[in-house]
Amino acid sequence: MDPKIGWYMPEQLGPAKDLWDRIWGSEKTDPSGSPMNGVADIGDNGNNMPAHQRREPNRARTYKVDSGSVNLNFTGGCPWMVPGKTYSRGIVGLHEEIEDFFNYMSPTFEEHSVRLLVFERIKSCIQNLWPDAHVEIFGSFRTGLYLPTSDIDIVVIGKWENLPLRTLEKALLKNDIVEMGSMKVLDKAVVPIIKLTDKRSDVKVDISFNMKDGVRSAELVKKFRSYFPALPKLVFVLKQFLLQRDLNEVFTGGVSSYSLILMTISFLQLHPRVNAGSPAANLGVLLIEFFELYGRHFNYMNTAIRVKDGGSYIAKSELMNDMLEGFRPSLLCIEDPLTPGNDIGRGSYGAINVKDAFEFAYIIMVQAVNSTNQVQNDPNTNSLLGRIVRITDEVVNYRKWLRDVYRTQHCLNEEAKKS
Repeated sequence: MDPKIGWYMPEQLGPAKDLWDRIWGSEKTDPSGSPMNGVADIGDNGNNMPAHQRREPNRARTYKVDSGSVNLNFTGGCPWMVPGKTYSRGIVGLHEEIEDFFNYMSPTFEEHSVRLLVFERIKSCIQNLWPDAHVEIFGSFRTGLYLPTSDIDIVVIGKWENLPLRTLEKALLKNDIVEMGSMKVLDKAVVPIIKLTDKRSDVKVDISFNMKDGVRSAELVKKFRSYFPALPKLVFVLKQFLLQRDLNEVFTGGVSSYSLILMTISFLQLHPRVNAGSPAANLGVLLIEFFELYGRHFNYMNTAIRVKDGGSYIAKSELMNDMLEGFRPSLLCIEDPLTPGNDIGRGSYGAINVKDAFEFAYIIMVQAVNSTNQVQNDPNTNSLLGRIVRITDEVVNYRKWLRDVYRTQHCLNEEAKKS
C-alpha cells in the first residue's frame, strides 16, 4: 500500500501485517541499514525531490503515518468524534461523522480574528506604500471554506508599469511582518505572487496584483454555497483529503481549492437526485458518490466541466473554440465561469494522481459502510471517516497555539487603547 495514499485499516492489523512489515523493511535496506540501490527516502520534507516539485511545510501531511513519523495521539487522529456520542452504523454514521468533522474543522472566533489581524497589518503596510491601492481578500478566507492551516489570499489592485513585487518584499521585511528567509517572490510564475508566513501567527499568505477575477470568483462561490447547503461540508472533507496527501497545490501538480469547489458544485448540479445538495441529503452517500464519479466514471480525456447556466458537461473540442491560439484543454478541464476560454484546471498536471486517490477512497468507503460487515461499519469502534482522513497532532497543537496568540495580541491591543 502506498503510504502517500492511505494507511492500514483496523481489520488489516495483526501478525500477518507485522510479518510483511519486517520483510518489506529488510528488502528496502542492506545489512548496513543504507537504502537499497542508492535511492533515499524523500522523508517528510521532500528535500530529495527535484527543485520544482519541493513542497512547502505541511502540518496536515500524513505521509508515512504507519511508520510512526506522524503523531496521531488525539483520539487516533479523529478529534472530530464527539466523546460519549453514540454514532449510527453504516452510511448514516458516516453522515453524522461528516457533520461533526465540519463543526470541528470550521474556524473558531480566535482563528478568524487572528487572520483578520494579519490582513490588517499587511494592508496597512501596502497602503503606506501606495495610498491609492485597493487591497482585498479573496479565496477560501473570503468564502469561509478554509481549513485551520489554509493560507490567506490577498490581491492588491493599482496602477504600475511593472508589478512592484520586490518593493513590497522590502516593505514587509522592514515592517517586521515576516522573517528573513520566510518569503518567496515568484515573479516568473504565470500569476506572479509573493508567498510569505506571518511572523507573529505563522499564518501563510499569498499576495498577488491586479487579479480582479479572484474577488468575483469568491463572490460566485458564496452564491453557490447558499444554493447547496451540503457544499461546504463536502468541501471541508475533500480539501483535508487532498491536503494531507500533498495533492492540493497547483504548483506541484495538484488540484486548487477553487477547482475542487467547482468540481463539487458540478457534482451537485448534475446529480440525478433533485435534492442532492439540500440540508436533508445524506452527506455520506454524497461523499462516496463524489469519489465514484471523479475516481471511476468521469471521462477526463474528452470532457470538460461547466458550472454556469445550471451546469453541464461539454466536449473539450467545443471549449477549444473559445481558447486563445496555442492553448489546449488540460486533463482536468474546468471552464472558468467568469472568463470564457480560460481553463481553471490547466495547471493541475498531476490530476491523474488525484483521480487515483479518489478511486482509492471510493473503494475504502464502500467497504466501510457495507451493512453486511458488522465489524467495519461501526464508527463507535473505529471511525469511518478516519479511514481516509486524519488530523495530525501538529494541526491540533497549532490551533491551540493560535488561540493563545490571539488572546495575547488582544490583551496587548486593549492595553494600548487604555494608554
